[in-house]
Amino acid sequence: MNLNRSKRIIAGITLMMAVSLTSQAQTSELDQLKAAVQDMSKTIEQMKAKIADLEKQKAAPNVTPTVAPTNAVAASPSMITMEKIAEGQAVGEKSPIVNRGNLNDQQEAASRPKDYTLDPTYRGFIPVPNTPVLIKFNAKPHLDITTDNRNAGTDYRFAPAKFPLQGAPDYGGGAQSFVNANGSQLRLDVRAPEIAGSPRFYYQNDFFGSDTGDMKYRMQHLYGQFYGFKGGFTYGVFEDPDVWPDTVDYEGPNSMIFSRRPVAQYTLAMSPKWNATIGVEKPDTFVDLNSGGNVNGMQLHPVPDFGFNVRWEQEKVGHVQFSTLLRDIGAKNDLQREQHVFGWGVNLSAGLDLGEKNSIQMLGVYGDGIGGQGNDAGFYNSDAAFEANGDLKALNYWSAMGGFTHRWNDCLRSTVSYGYTHLDPTTGQSPTFYNFTHYASVNLVWQIRKRLSVGLEGLYGLKEAQNGVDSGDHWRLQLGLVYSIFD
Repeated sequence: MNLNRSKRIIAGITLMMAVSLTSQAQTSELDQLKAAVQDMSKTIEQMKAKIADLEKQKAAPNVTPTVAPTNAVAASPSMITMEKIAEGQAVGEKSPIVNRGNLNDQQEAASRPKDYTLDPTYRGFIPVPNTPVLIKFNAKPHLDITTDNRNAGTDYRFAPAKFPLQGAPDYGGGAQSFVNANGSQLRLDVRAPEIAGSPRFYYQNDFFGSDTGDMKYRMQHLYGQFYGFKGGFTYGVFEDPDVWPDTVDYEGPNSMIFSRRPVAQYTLAMSPKWNATIGVEKPDTFVDLNSGGNVNGMQLHPVPDFGFNVRWEQEKVGHVQFSTLLRDIGAKNDLQREQHVFGWGVNLSAGLDLGEKNSIQMLGVYGDGIGGQGNDAGFYNSDAAFEANGDLKALNYWSAMGGFTHRWNDCLRSTVSYGYTHLDPTTGQSPTFYNFTHYASVNLVWQIRKRLSVGLEGLYGLKEAQNGVDSGDHWRLQLGLVYSIFD
């Protein structure tokens, strides 16, 4: 009995030890599970914080995070520019001047002060990878179909200076029609708006290199600009490219200043509203060497032309520009007598916005020895001529222009314009030499999907010779079509 009792005691002790060991094992496993859950909770919190940080970076992609992974690649200026252009965001600073989108656009080629641009979103520009450079290529096919009441002197232009005078062999001829594409243009614009000084290179050509042939190359602009300095072939300081009215006629009004030549200029932005440009330019002077009985005269260019303009610009109002030109005009007559006269001129021009649908353009020019700068008188040697006594004289010149544009809706607009040009020839010049001309136009332009524009225009012009007797007038109906990739 004692033996059996001892066995039962031993078995009970053994069972108690087994239960104790099992309980300890379960407690250890539970602690391990608790510890693992805590570790996982910490990891989840860290991942949530990382996700929140990444979401903040995504919401503001242009803000560089304070701490970046060591293998991250920072965005280059061209990458940032590419994102802005793709999203239609402004890259440059918008000019106070409105781009009126003329059928024959003169505004895009003009340089602007500071980093101003007509289109701050740079639509159509392509960023060059890993550089801050933007490039835009634009082709603008242009077709003109014209019908004239008689011979205009040239089929390619509506230029009153070229109208035949009544009684001349080439006057008359009956109604005539013509088609040409010489106004087609190729443009290349290279910019780097994120570089200090806003460097720019601009190129443009059309195919008006001849009045007697089709598609003859003519360079219109080729220049570089950096920190306000500009050099190359482009507008002179005497011209205001923002006041050309919106004519279907590619030539434009007779009274405009057409001054494009080799230049060296500097533009100073004095304030957001005021800027000034000074320039030294090629002396494109035109002397009538056959006046005063001469037949073998020689033109002289002793010094370059000098000029400056001062300009005021205000957004939603427009601009006013005052320009002046100073020059030395020289020539030798048949007797090799060398003479020089002083040429000068002033040009006051303005383009004003009358609300969102209306705008006006105005110009007034006066001076001596500047006729060659005129869009119409420039077809003649109209800067200076010899008097009947042999003295060289700078010819007095003045002109005026007014234009008005009304937008009927987003697709239709109309422009009326008028120009008058007057030149005082010398007594030594031909009695049939240029004295004055009139120019008038009225049109309706239909802009289709911002790329194709179709315009119908009526034109009238008149020229009178200095004898006050001979004259010639002309009517034209013109249909113009212009296609632009990016406009």
